[in-house]
Amino acid sequence: MPSVFSSRSQAHATSHAMPGYAERYDETPQRVEVILAALAAAGLGPPVDAEDHGLGPIRAVHDADFLAFLQGAFEGSRSVLADDSPLWPDGYHAVRGWRHRPAGWQQQAGYYAIDRDCPILAGTWDAAYWSAQAALSAADRVLAGQAAAYALCRPPGHHASASQYGGYCYLNNAAIAARHLQAASAARVAIVDIDYHHGNGTQEIFYADPTVYVCSLHADPDQEYPYFWGGAAELGDGPGRGCNRNWPLPAGVDDAVYLATLDEALASVAAFQPAHLVISAGFDLVQGDPSATTRGFSVTPEGLERIGGRLAALGLPTVVVQEGGYQLDRLGELAVRFLRQFAVH
Repeated sequence: MPSVFSSRSQAHATSHAMPGYAERYDETPQRVEVILAALAAAGLGPPVDAEDHGLGPIRAVHDADFLAFLQGAFEGSRSVLADDSPLWPDGYHAVRGWRHRPAGWQQQAGYYAIDRDCPILAGTWDAAYWSAQAALSAADRVLAGQAAAYALCRPPGHHASASQYGGYCYLNNAAIAARHLQAASAARVAIVDIDYHHGNGTQEIFYADPTVYVCSLHADPDQEYPYFWGGAAELGDGPGRGCNRNWPLPAGVDDAVYLATLDEALASVAAFQPAHLVISAGFDLVQGDPSATTRGFSVTPEGLERIGGRLAALGLPTVVVQEGGYQLDRLGELAVRFLRQFAVH
């Protein structure tokens, strides 16, 4: 199973102590470093370099004005921010039905951001761009006949919609990979999101699309981020009605309950009869992850292995896209446990 990565994704040089952010910032370059080390130790590396597909496949998912903002925001905001200070939203966020895009960069950040968790640094656009290229390059390998390929994406992507960013995410890598698979094959694609948090951006991108089936198992949005998406009643819209499914789960869910719910979700995937599968693989579903604001799930590393085995057993050409997972002392182990399941099926 090939892995794909671009070292340029590390240009998003966040740290645990981010200026202007009151809490510990967990989406750091160290996440990739521990995964790469674990892949190498397990004989699953080194990864191949991502190839440049240009902006075309990204534009197939994201709005042009949003991309222009992400590309220009750091340099443009130097007129109001000193040196290498991160650009954060100014505290105001546009609500549904907004019509006016303000001129100021900090106000535009609030226009496009759903929260205050995404700093824009000097290297953020380059990192997000190459994170998407990793997903595209992994999809290329599946299109070329590989049974599965892993995209080690950083920053992650599933909270980014066509025109908004948030939750550590700037570009939606899984959605970009799915559209790339479709561009080459005109086939139906299923996206299964196992991240602890609901992939609201992925849901919104495909909400009215009958050719992409999106299903997500995640923490109940009444208890956890992103709060405003992820309910069981969100089934898609118009021609996409029935092509979006959510399984919100309460805190403390253990292996047995999670796997039983996953079996239900995967039965619905099989019924859709997709030609390809994209997995948003967030390892923050494993117990103890610091991203949980409640007590999180009680899924064990062994349970994660079984989750990977269930997904691999679908037998579909699969692109695994890295999303969350913030336990640096075990993140590499979790990635290896999950990815090995695709090497044995």
